Amino acid sequence: MFQATRRRLAIWYTAVTAVLLLLFASGVYLYVRNTLIERIDDTLNHVVEIVERSLVIERSNNELEPFHINVEASFRNNAETVEDDHIDLEWFSPTGELIWSTFSEPLNLPIHSDRNGETVRIIKQEQTENPENSQSPLRGSSVAHGGNPQDRADSPVPSPHSPLLLRQVTQRVEMGRQVLGYLRVSHPWFEVTKPSRQLMFDLALGTGLMVVSVAASGWFLSGKAMEPVGESYQRLKQFTADASHELRSPIALIQTNVQVALTDLELTETEAGVAKNYRQQLKVVERLTQRLGRLVNDLLFLARQDGGMSKDDFTTCPVDALLMEVVEEQQLLATEKAIKLSLHLIDPPISETSPELLENWFTLWGNWDQLVRLFTNLIGNALQYTPAGGEVSVELARIERIRYSSVPCLQIQVSDTGVGIPAEALPKLFDRFYRVDPARTHKTRSLATDNATGSGLGLAIAQAIVEHHHGQIQVESTLGKGTTFIVILPVTLES
Repeated sequence: MFQATRRRLAIWYTAVTAVLLLLFASGVYLYVRNTLIERIDDTLNHVVEIVERSLVIERSNNELEPFHINVEASFRNNAETVEDDHIDLEWFSPTGELIWSTFSEPLNLPIHSDRNGETVRIIKQEQTENPENSQSPLRGSSVAHGGNPQDRADSPVPSPHSPLLLRQVTQRVEMGRQVLGYLRVSHPWFEVTKPSRQLMFDLALGTGLMVVSVAASGWFLSGKAMEPVGESYQRLKQFTADASHELRSPIALIQTNVQVALTDLELTETEAGVAKNYRQQLKVVERLTQRLGRLVNDLLFLARQDGGMSKDDFTTCPVDALLMEVVEEQQLLATEKAIKLSLHLIDPPISETSPELLENWFTLWGNWDQLVRLFTNLIGNALQYTPAGGEVSVELARIERIRYSSVPCLQIQVSDTGVGIPAEALPKLFDRFYRVDPARTHKTRSLATDNATGSGLGLAIAQAIVEHHHGQIQVESTLGKGTTFIVILPVTLES
């Protein structure tokens, strides 16, 4: 399922990117190609203007045509100039007869007076034995703008196997009302097609490489995006399995004890000890029911935390008074186990003189009941895994500035001299239903069992409460020496 979703994400990502790249490449190609065509047209029009100004116009004795062009004088210098720019000139009489040309052979194209430029294709046809055709071996046809580009050969005359494409501008030269002739300027079309082909190849290659890179990165990024989903799915499966296991055990024991109690009641109604046995079995049922109720409440609390808990019940909480109450409640268990339980409050610095700040030195904005549950879990765990004669200390201090927070914070440390936690277990310590050592979890059958959840949810609930207060919880432990839980809560008072 996850692989199929990952594949679909990668395909969609690649497809969308490919379409965008194709549109971009097409736009670049059309822009560059049109720019090249405009540049050639501007060049041709510029040549037309220069040649037109350099024409030598002479008077004639013909009254109908009082002026004529001296062809030799007009084009003697222009031919050398335009040859360097790969531009060819043709001069036609007013009747359309070719008089002078830089082409080695005539093109035989009809004259179209057009200063906007047109693209023409010159196609060589088979020569016949007709004497007229032998004088005009080339026939041409005009095509629309944007014909299929072909490169120009070294000679302006097309080869027997490939057509010649030219870009042409034709100008009618007039003197008053008299038409002196037609000037046609031609430029090889390969100066458009050659860079256009190279650009198309480069764009196609670049687009292809980019699509391959996007496909690879899309596959990688979709995998990274699916990792949290996969982890959540696996955690959900594990959570469901663990919750089912935890709920099945007390329910099975309740059913067994109830069945035994009913059987004893039916078979031994006349025996004197039946009432005593019945009472003991019902106490077991009551204890297991309480345990099951705590487990269900813990699961409900975590479910609400996953869905986002409301902050409507937040109020000002003096953490020093809260810790005093929790330590006092846990003192009975510490006395029974011969463990020294102490609370240390770090006084504010002498330089602090603000009465209002000193009064609220250990006060923050939070939920009293949740904070009580947080520190009860932490201190209860410390007492549970600390042997007799050990020590559990709770320290409260205010930190004005820490690395990842710009507001003052309260730091609470719960340290013990217990058995410690292996280093490899620390990353999973706050996972739900995770136990470092199942045998160690249930080895102490005392009041600590009542205070702890007994199902591996205590530290998960502690972490949820800390995150609900926008704080952080850390753990440091050395196997055989002890463990320290560090809780950092920001001091955010009601505005």
